[in-house]
Amino acid sequence: MLHQLFKSYKSNEKSEESNGFRKLYFRKTIFELTMNVMMMLVAGKRFYGDKIEDVEETQKFREAVTGWFELSGAANVEDFIPLLRILDLQGVMKRMKWITEVMEEMVSKIIKEHRQEGIGKGKTMISSMLELGKKDPEKYSDHVIRNIAMSMLLAGTETSANTIEWVMTLLLNNPDVLQKARAEIDTQVGNQRLIQESDFNHLPYFHCIISESLRLYPVAPLLVPHESREEISLGGYEIPKGTMLLVNVYQIQRDPKIWEEPMEFKPERFEDGRSNGKWMAPFGMGRRRCPGEALAMREMGVVLGALIQCFDWLRIGSELIDLTEGSGLTIPKATPLEVMYQPRKIMTDVLLQLSG
Repeated sequence: MLHQLFKSYKSNEKSEESNGFRKLYFRKTIFELTMNVMMMLVAGKRFYGDKIEDVEETQKFREAVTGWFELSGAANVEDFIPLLRILDLQGVMKRMKWITEVMEEMVSKIIKEHRQEGIGKGKTMISSMLELGKKDPEKYSDHVIRNIAMSMLLAGTETSANTIEWVMTLLLNNPDVLQKARAEIDTQVGNQRLIQESDFNHLPYFHCIISESLRLYPVAPLLVPHESREEISLGGYEIPKGTMLLVNVYQIQRDPKIWEEPMEFKPERFEDGRSNGKWMAPFGMGRRRCPGEALAMREMGVVLGALIQCFDWLRIGSELIDLTEGSGLTIPKATPLEVMYQPRKIMTDVLLQLSG
């Protein structure tokens, strides 16, 4: 990603824009990055960047992922009146069928490629499961492998991209916080190499920024649905057995009874253990806690750290960026983030090495 940003900047270096800064469609860039990260992990291939063979396939897949999150988080009439699903008045079932077909076709194709090219060609999640399938074909059937791969690709792309977009939005609306984070990275990491996961323990303020961003914009505002095992009484409400239960973590993490000035972006509230004991669960909790939390935190940390370390960032215009939220299973920005950026001079040598 850093290579692509630097390359794109240099190719348009002579264009007339504000003080050497270039415009960037941030959401598109970050989605492509998170998609590539998950595709490399799952299948050992990239979907975006140079020398991509099937552009149409990548576009179709992006539409499928985005559509899945939109439909999963929307309140559809059929959810409350199941009989209406037969009529599919809102076209939800038709769209979901198309999304499923696109995902299944793409992942099945990747599994077939792994078999044809040899499992040992590269270590990926699919190759590992195919290897295990030799010993236990029932447990690791193509159907099981395909569904696990689809879950990984769906859960690890849009969610991470949305969170990174929100963090950058909050930083651009609070440039003093951005400068403080950059100063910490410059001091602890320097400008002779890129930030690494091993640096995170020495970047407490940077970690506070991510925590505060997840407080305001949790990955899944209602977490995943739960179900009551028996009839219970909660807060004066009688809840029958088998009722779908949603935890509004979004509202809890903005509760003024728990947090001072809950609507304000204040990373300092997490410094020195000040927020210890305050309820926060952006990735859920218990057995239903997101299994990809550790991977997501590492990915967000490395990506955001590198963006702050290597580039200068500005808002487009003087007005604050609109924080209106869109709809969906996650919390996307209603308006995709567009920014101005330029490479930092002190990081030029490192960026040139990446481009070389």
